[in-house]
Amino acid sequence: MEILLKRYFLIVAILLIETATISSSIAQELTNERVSQAYYKSYNYEKSGNYDDAIKSLQLVYHKYSNAYGINNRLGYLYRLNQHYKNAETHYMKAITALPDALTPKAGLMYVYLLSKNYEKASKIGYQIISIDFYNYYANLRLAYILRQTENFEMAEKILIKMLIRYPSDNLYLTELGLLTLKTGETERSKSIMQEVLILDPENVNAKSILLSLQE
Repeated sequence: MEILLKRYFLIVAILLIETATISSSIAQELTNERVSQAYYKSYNYEKSGNYDDAIKSLQLVYHKYSNAYGINNRLGYLYRLNQHYKNAETHYMKAITALPDALTPKAGLMYVYLLSKNYEKASKIGYQIISIDFYNYYANLRLAYILRQTENFEMAEKILIKMLIRYPSDNLYLTELGLLTLKTGETERSKSIMQEVLILDPENVNAKSILLSLQE
């Protein structure tokens, strides 16, 4: 009798363990499915410019992954698109904490600071990025813009020339150099650069505007 009872409890224990394992697996699958749906909806809302609902879709599952890189990086991006810069900063910072070596959230955070006209913080992040990735396209471009805005013209030109050696026909860098030389009073040089920009990009608004102003 005692042996039979032991066998009975052993069988019950095995069944409970198996049931718990299956339940856990199903719960995990449901969680994964819920997260997938949240992202799917978020991207669809983003495509239509509905950033509020794109954010809300992810917030439904955020509590389970509040310290994770992916969801914080995406929320930082969406809040930036929605011009909620403080929230964007919070989520980008959490993404950086989750993966300190990742450049994507740093670039996003730099752009948030740039849009907020917080040039000091933006340049600090920018220099962090180029210390890791010296020729990072957007970090260098945005640093050059910040340096022009803060009238550090010499450093701005050094960055632009460095990048134009790598990207000789890049319209964004050529345009920024044209704007810089206009700011420093080098009108003929600026005119020449903007004429080159118009050859490469005939609809460039900055180039057209500057060339028109120089003709007056």
